[in-house]
Amino acid sequence: MTAFMRASDAFTWAMETDPRLRSTVVSVVLLDGPPDFDEVRERFDLISRKLPMFRQRVVQSPAPAPPRWEYYRGFELDYHVRRAAAPAPGTLDAVLEMARVAEMQDFDRARALWETTVVTGLDNGGAAMICKFHHALTDGVGGVQIAMNLFSLSADSHGHESLPAEPRVPGSSTFSGYRDTWRYDAGVLGSAVAGVARAAPRLAYSGVRRPVATARSAAATAASVYRTVRPINRPGSPLVTERGLTRRLGVHEVPMPLLREAAHRCGGALNDAFVAGVAGGLRLYHEKHGVAVGDLHLTMPISLRTNADDMGGNRITLMRFDVPVGEADPAARIRAVHQRTGAVRDEQSLPYTQLIAAALNLMPRWYIGSVLRHVDFLASDVPGVPVPVYLGGAPVRAQYAFGPTIGAAVNVTLLTYVDTCALGVNVDTTAIPDFDVFHAALVAGFDEILSLAS
Repeated sequence: MTAFMRASDAFTWAMETDPRLRSTVVSVVLLDGPPDFDEVRERFDLISRKLPMFRQRVVQSPAPAPPRWEYYRGFELDYHVRRAAAPAPGTLDAVLEMARVAEMQDFDRARALWETTVVTGLDNGGAAMICKFHHALTDGVGGVQIAMNLFSLSADSHGHESLPAEPRVPGSSTFSGYRDTWRYDAGVLGSAVAGVARAAPRLAYSGVRRPVATARSAAATAASVYRTVRPINRPGSPLVTERGLTRRLGVHEVPMPLLREAAHRCGGALNDAFVAGVAGGLRLYHEKHGVAVGDLHLTMPISLRTNADDMGGNRITLMRFDVPVGEADPAARIRAVHQRTGAVRDEQSLPYTQLIAAALNLMPRWYIGSVLRHVDFLASDVPGVPVPVYLGGAPVRAQYAFGPTIGAAVNVTLLTYVDTCALGVNVDTTAIPDFDVFHAALVAGFDEILSLAS
């Protein structure tokens, strides 16, 4: 049976008719030396044989089915795994410039949705790896799972499993797409009918025995769904309002023990202190421009991944809620963020993510775009690799992830590595033209949070 996109991924794929809403993710891995390129290439070959989507492209299906993943005969590993020399003087800024260009470029949609470039010639003999992939391919946690198949725990990089056979590319006929689509549609319809048949007696019984409680539960679920899809008519920020196509990338590092300690002293978790730090940076940025700010609209990925899910894949849902950016007290800001994120994680709409996404797929693209472009910022916390690792025999020094803005002014992604929280900052320069001013404000916002741990 052909693999069809999940409704949430189909939604992400379709909204890219507006290039400001692209879901391209870029990560940068810094190395203490040049890796063995043949070893890196072989590791990606292994991953592409274990994960079908790494050798598949996306093909449109006859309506109403979503797009489907399809093997194709033109897959070429050397197109996806490349090497390049860093432009002089070989600094981190040069690597970030290469990553910025990759982040702004769309994929060749006739091929698989990932690209990797090994960059050599950095100062002090270092090297880097720039990975680019579409969010439909995997989420942050899935990306870390994939990375663990790239990395090794020692400089000896040759002790991994042998390569399985290449996947067979099935032949296709003129009507194969229609046949698979018919089977998919029939399966969805059958599942819906079976679900209604199972649920109807239980709902009827509950309605008779506990009519008030049943009505309240239904109303609470409906309200939760509305909060998930509610339209946002304008940005919360009176300053950061425009959106464009140009991006600028930056990084910042925060000690994980201090950030966690600051969170715990205020009754929060690491993610609460992270979001509060980003919010503090946004407040300071507005203050530098003499603009008052209150609550801002945040989109935060919520992981739905379970132990039963396979490696890779996209298992997140995007939840939107308001954050008290104008709160000057960092401790009070952490407590407020903790309360609001807790409410979001308990939303009754979470089990219905795919149904909601399927309904949104029926909405006009212009409407969806207008809603997403009014979100002020994104913040994503990704637990990374907890121990030092190697890539192709070279020690990994640092890792950064740059999530897509998806219509927001900025996306700040936290990726942990050992005991460091590495922040990847992806800014829409139409919204925030003075990147250096914003970056300094963001650093000061996290300094406010870290001072709580002193």
